[in-house]
Amino acid sequence: MKIKSVIAAGGLGTRLFGFRDNDKTKMMLEVNGIPMIIRQIDQLISWGLDDFVIITNPDFKDLMKKVVKDRFPDMNFEYAIQETPQGISHALLQAKQFLNNVDTTVFVLGDNFFEENPLEGIEIDTENFKKGCSIFTFNVDNPSDFGVAVLNNEGKVISIEEKPKKPKSNKAIVGLYIYDNTVIQKIETLKPSSRGEYEITDLNNLYINNNSCKNIEINGWWIDAGTPERIEELESKLP
Repeated sequence: MKIKSVIAAGGLGTRLFGFRDNDKTKMMLEVNGIPMIIRQIDQLISWGLDDFVIITNPDFKDLMKKVVKDRFPDMNFEYAIQETPQGISHALLQAKQFLNNVDTTVFVLGDNFFEENPLEGIEIDTENFKKGCSIFTFNVDNPSDFGVAVLNNEGKVISIEEKPKKPKSNKAIVGLYIYDNTVIQKIETLKPSSRGEYEITDLNNLYINNNSCKNIEINGWWIDAGTPERIEELESKLP
């Protein structure tokens, strides 16, 4: 069974421009002295993953390749370019050429970090993960700030609400997803949202409508390191 890990690392992270003199992509920002992209790859390797596609942007592809090659000289990484930022599903679509013969895709947003391995004990290399998708959720006190998963009594995802004013659950959806081999085909049917982006929620809803979206709750902390405050919080938690 072939599993590919795709890292969304194309966003510039405008909220981080100027933070620690950053004038590049946020994935080059150092977190306790180590570039964020390297920390992300280290995290995925620690989860047992070893086959990677990195989605980057045209301005920083060469820099990204150099930084990754210097840290992992003996590993082979594949790269895809997201020419313009058109949403998270659009980022994943750029990896199309590398996913042709892949059974399962693990898709992670490059600035999402976890205290514990979310894949621990779920055996993604089994038939159970060859069909449908899995989202990962984290119980929060402020669900109105997030995309929120609503589950039925059996734990199946029945809907996703984007930043609801009256949340039906407190399960925030984190930046980690597992998809079967129909994911690219599904993305290609999506239309841009009102903000002009191909939304990850719209992709997940296609699986929900097929009754094939599972939820996995994560343990430990989760940090979406997209702001200076979140990066400092992440640094305070890392060993």
